[in-house]
Amino acid sequence: MINFNIAQWRAWAPGLESVDDWQAWSRQPGIPTPSDAAPDVSFLPAMQRRRLSRLARMAFSVGWPLAEGHAQLPLVFISRHGETPRTFEILCDLAADQPLSPTQFSLSVHNAVIGLWSILRGSTCEMTALAANGDGLEHGILEAAALLDEGAPAVLLVIAEEQPPEAYHRWIDDVPFPYALGLLLTPGDEWQLSLESGQDEPNPTQWPHALDLLRTLLGQHPTCRHVWKNRVWNWQRRP
Repeated sequence: MINFNIAQWRAWAPGLESVDDWQAWSRQPGIPTPSDAAPDVSFLPAMQRRRLSRLARMAFSVGWPLAEGHAQLPLVFISRHGETPRTFEILCDLAADQPLSPTQFSLSVHNAVIGLWSILRGSTCEMTALAANGDGLEHGILEAAALLDEGAPAVLLVIAEEQPPEAYHRWIDDVPFPYALGLLLTPGDEWQLSLESGQDEPNPTQWPHALDLLRTLLGQHPTCRHVWKNRVWNWQRRP
């Protein structure tokens, strides 16, 4: 069992930006109107903004405000699928015998987001990029908890998923819409996360677990449970 506080959070999805937007969505969740909209990252230099995919913009939009006031803030970035639009474009170029863009390739790798974050914030502290299947959020929390245990006063956790290209829909069915969630974690015992082994069937849910956790944060429920394969994760909010 690990303990931690969620000091602040931010989330973004098309049409869902403010706390009030997410409060309304948590009470009556649904799929936002499909949109190519991207979050506002005008706090970044224009030249750098042009290099960012929507996935990176989502991560920056929820993470940057949470990092304000923290000179050196460890970052744990989680994405199960990563830069699927970029990788799909690269594969299409390969299939058409077209030359590949070195920039497109360098920005498609899984740790590109934390590399850009390090450069733009001038940060040299610990940063980790995870792709941990269906319970990546919990693995990210474990990584963050280890950093807190080593003495970090706070850790930024960002989980983001982009809408995959149509060609991937046969295999990727856990991203109903693009989203990003940022959590500023600090030492404490407001939350407890424990792991059990079991053969429980996964809880049927239409929403990614990160967004189910956000609904728990915004509601009055003290617990949140996530089953993935033989791992049963129990989230407990202490009164």
